[in-house]
Amino acid sequence: MADTILQGEKITRVFRQGKAETKVLDGIDIKIFEKDFTVIMGPSGSGKSTLLYSLSGMDQISGGRVLYRDQEISGLSETRMARLRAEEFGFVFQQTHLVSNLTLLENVLVAGYVSKKDSAEKVKERAANLLRQMDVEEAKDRLSSQVSGGEAQRAAIARAMIGKPGLLFADEPTGALNQANTREVLGLLTDLNRKGQSILMVTHDLQAAARGNRILYLEDGKVCDELALKPYNEMEEKQRERDVSQWLSGLRW
Repeated sequence: MADTILQGEKITRVFRQGKAETKVLDGIDIKIFEKDFTVIMGPSGSGKSTLLYSLSGMDQISGGRVLYRDQEISGLSETRMARLRAEEFGFVFQQTHLVSNLTLLENVLVAGYVSKKDSAEKVKERAANLLRQMDVEEAKDRLSSQVSGGEAQRAAIARAMIGKPGLLFADEPTGALNQANTREVLGLLTDLNRKGQSILMVTHDLQAAARGNRILYLEDGKVCDELALKPYNEMEEKQRERDVSQWLSGLRW
C-alpha cells in the first residue's frame, strides 16, 4: 500500500447567501496516495472543483480537516498556507493564468523564485529544462498572448512543476484545448506521473480520466464510488476508455 500524501476527513463546505445555505461538500472522507494519478469525476455541480480547492487550501472548509503528509493544514493561517502551496503544491487550471506581460520563461522563473527551494541559478536551469521537457523551449521568449493555447498550457505545467511539488493539482487542464493539444497535455501529465509525480486531477472528460490509475466519483457532495485501474498503457487506451465509460454508465453519468 502506497503512503498517503493528502487526506481529507469529514470535509464539508457550505456556501451562504443571506439566510440561504448550500452544502456543496457533505462530510467527505478521502485519501490521495503517493505517486498515484487520482482523478475526480462527477456531474456538473457535484462539487469536484470545490473539493480540489478545499484539499489544496485554496478554499476554506466549513468543517472537518485536511492533512498533508500527516500534518493538519486546514487550520493554518493564510500566510503559512500560502507558503505551503508555494513550496509543496503545483497547480494547473483550465485557464493558464499566465502573466500577460511576462514571457513564458519569466512566468516559470517567477514561480521558482517564490518557492525559495533553490538558488536563482538552479531555478534558471530547472526552468530551461522544464520548458524543454514540455516542448515549448522555442517559444520561451514570447509573451503568453503570442503563443497557442497548447503552448501556454504546457508552459503552465512547467510553472507548476518548477518548485518540485509533492502534489500536482489539475482542474480541467484540457478543458480549453483542441483534441491535438489535449493529447499532448495528457501525455505530459502521464509522463510526469510515470516519473513519480503525485497528481490529483478534476475532469469531466473521459479521455483525460482514463489516464488516471484511480477514479473517484463525486455526486451530491459525496464520494459515492471508486474505480481502480492499472498504470496507463497507450496500447490499451481504447479498452481502457471503454472500461471507464462502462463504469460511468453504471453510475448514470
